Amino acid sequence: MASPRFAGGVFRNASGARPSLQKGTAMSTVGEFLFGGARRVPLAPLPSVTPDWSRPVESGLRATWLGHSTVLLEIDGFRVLTDPVWSRRASPVGFAGPKRFQPVPVPIAQLPPLDAVIISHDHYDHLDKASVLALKDVPLITSLGVGAHLASWGIAEERIVELDWWESVEIGALTITAAPSQHFSGRGVGDRNRTLWSSFAVRGPRHSFFYSGDTGLTDEYTQIRAQLGPFDLVMLEVGAFHPAWGSIHLGPENALKALSLLGGGAFLPVHWGTFNLGIHAWDEPAETLLHLARTQQLIMPKLGAPIEPSHADRVVPWWREISVLEKKPLPDEEPAILGEPID
Repeated sequence: MASPRFAGGVFRNASGARPSLQKGTAMSTVGEFLFGGARRVPLAPLPSVTPDWSRPVESGLRATWLGHSTVLLEIDGFRVLTDPVWSRRASPVGFAGPKRFQPVPVPIAQLPPLDAVIISHDHYDHLDKASVLALKDVPLITSLGVGAHLASWGIAEERIVELDWWESVEIGALTITAAPSQHFSGRGVGDRNRTLWSSFAVRGPRHSFFYSGDTGLTDEYTQIRAQLGPFDLVMLEVGAFHPAWGSIHLGPENALKALSLLGGGAFLPVHWGTFNLGIHAWDEPAETLLHLARTQQLIMPKLGAPIEPSHADRVVPWWREISVLEKKPLPDEEPAILGEPID
């Protein structure tokens, strides 16, 4: 492939980062994964609402988080869906692998008409065959090489748009640009890094948003800010993180650093609260962000609740409806009040 990121038959991160564990962490990480990491799965399904997309988008930009990295964006009269995953498991098989904490708030058949679907990379929690096949006619915008998967599933080639970093496609009045991320790819034995991974910037006549896909913290975000920013809404991955694989996943602390490199904007955390893909407690990303993100505009709606960044005020920690059932407060810790807003 004629890409500066492709050499020796594989794609590579600009920094040289690889998905291997950080030096000296292999044994401890495997031990945590097998025997540690309490509360990885909630006791009950997380609260959700059935989205109502019939209401006009007053500000011109609205986002509906549907779980993990699946978000429906309504921007300047267009609708864009990111990394659609409706399957029960993020896995090559239906009987094993990470299982959803709760169903998606709305079936694919009840989505409004879409103008574009973004697929950041080919991992199973981002590229879901059943979901992609259920999305009829809409253009699929993805990273280099991922189109081969789509074509092999019978999707018409005219619907597939592959982009290298810094390449763009126009969908009506929208410009969708692939941008750097620091991750890896592959869906099975022997295909590691045969396809590219990307973040995406989407700009309309009046609004813009950024979606990180999966990534570690990278200085390339400064270049993204300079060439594609600023952004009204920034969606960054915050879950399935661990210091041992910090070069390929953000986690809450690095997500806030990435947000700063991007120049700020309303921050909608994604890639959490849906699958058990990490060692941390299922609600740790949310609680850590509440503690750290005191000066940023943090947006954390319930699953399925459409929200306009310009109208968002304070975060209500809705996930505590489940987490308060799982742990007793420490003696010097006041119990959370359900529905209590965070200043």
